[in-house]
Amino acid sequence: MSERNDPPSKATHWHGFVRNPQDFYGGLALVGLAAFALWASSDLPGMRGFSFGPGTAPRLFGGLLLCLGAAVMAIGFFSDGSPLEKYRVRGPLFVTASILLFAVTIRPLGLVISSFLTFIISAMASEETRWIESLIAAIALTAFCAFLFPYVLNLPFQIWPRF
Repeated sequence: MSERNDPPSKATHWHGFVRNPQDFYGGLALVGLAAFALWASSDLPGMRGFSFGPGTAPRLFGGLLLCLGAAVMAIGFFSDGSPLEKYRVRGPLFVTASILLFAVTIRPLGLVISSFLTFIISAMASEETRWIESLIAAIALTAFCAFLFPYVLNLPFQIWPRF
């Protein structure tokens, strides 16, 4: 009988003390967000004994998020995972810019123009954008918004700019 020489299995690579940096840093971000929520709700009354108040829900969800974030961090210590990938700034930059542009232009330009510009700028967040499809989607969504907000929901939006 012939013996097979299988290659040895890859050993676990330890990068410092964290074996799964994506989970570890994601859990760390959740713990930071929970700590901020607990700090921000510390002045609100409620959640002292059996007295419920406006601080009950933020403290409850902050504590739950803290526990879940710590569990995700622990998974980062004990399980193998892929290394951190390069952070790409294009997506968050264009989505944030489109939201800010909508906030600035909704009053002077009206709902139709500002929502159309918002859809087009947010489409630039991906390198795989197909512009003909994006224009069709922007036109359809703009028409839907122009019908939904002022007519169905009776919100007092200005549809067109007032020049």
